[in-house]
Amino acid sequence: MGNPTGQQFEITRGNARAVVTEIGAGLRAFEVGGVPYVEEFGEDEKPPKGAGQVLLPWPNRTKAGKWTFQGEEQQLEITEEARGNAIHGLTRHLEWELLEHAESSITLAVDVEAQPGWPVPLRATVTYELAPRELTVTHEIRNEGEQPIGVGVGTHPYFRIGDVPTDELTLTLPASRVRPYLGDEQMPYAPERDVEGTEYDFRAGRVLAGVDLDTAFGSLSASDGEHQFVLSHEDRQLVVWTGPDFRWAQVFTPDDLVGRGRAVAIEPMTCPADALNTGTDLIELEPSASWTGSWGIRVR
Repeated sequence: MGNPTGQQFEITRGNARAVVTEIGAGLRAFEVGGVPYVEEFGEDEKPPKGAGQVLLPWPNRTKAGKWTFQGEEQQLEITEEARGNAIHGLTRHLEWELLEHAESSITLAVDVEAQPGWPVPLRATVTYELAPRELTVTHEIRNEGEQPIGVGVGTHPYFRIGDVPTDELTLTLPASRVRPYLGDEQMPYAPERDVEGTEYDFRAGRVLAGVDLDTAFGSLSASDGEHQFVLSHEDRQLVVWTGPDFRWAQVFTPDDLVGRGRAVAIEPMTCPADALNTGTDLIELEPSASWTGSWGIRVR
């Protein structure tokens, strides 16, 4: 029986190393000098809680899997049965095609066929490229159909700084707006609001002990043309940077990530939950048009 994530592709540069999976084109490992900076899992294991996965053509949840395309209601497969939603897109469990594998970079591609709930075919690629202390991830989506469509992209990495316990890390977010999680609703997000004066203000940095998030952050401020999300501990710093089209980030702090326990995901997203219905920050692709955007991890 093969691995749940298919072939494992390693890239290296200097003392930096990453492992990308064939199924889902996910990030299974990223380390510098042998120190892990993402939560890893075994090649014989499924990605726990979506660890490292690419989320497209929409990230997060589509309520009840229903949305409307050009006046026709679409019904996506319900992939979050507990809440009755369609979650995290269509490509997490597909086998991606290897296009190029160099020593320090790799590019994979997948075709999203027209199917029940998704009427327009797409072609997507993802490139992972190492620098000495950095990993850059570049996504491209091309509309292969004959009708325009709005799409979204996200990823689901959990971050760490070596063996430092998650609760000892300080999280800094460049977000001035938030959509809090509401645990008792099927589509579990409250209306967007300012973070000023709330428990969701991480602009000056907060230690993660006692913090419980499954929360979408928006209105991101930029520094040097990037949105910068920072995890730090003493003199060590991990920067998750995103390009201008990644206007949102979901921050998730589960207590029960396999192999880690308490963990923190910072999920770059081009749009928030249920964007297929609201249209919020969808990337509009005309026929034959492409979109490209990047994010990355920088270790200081």
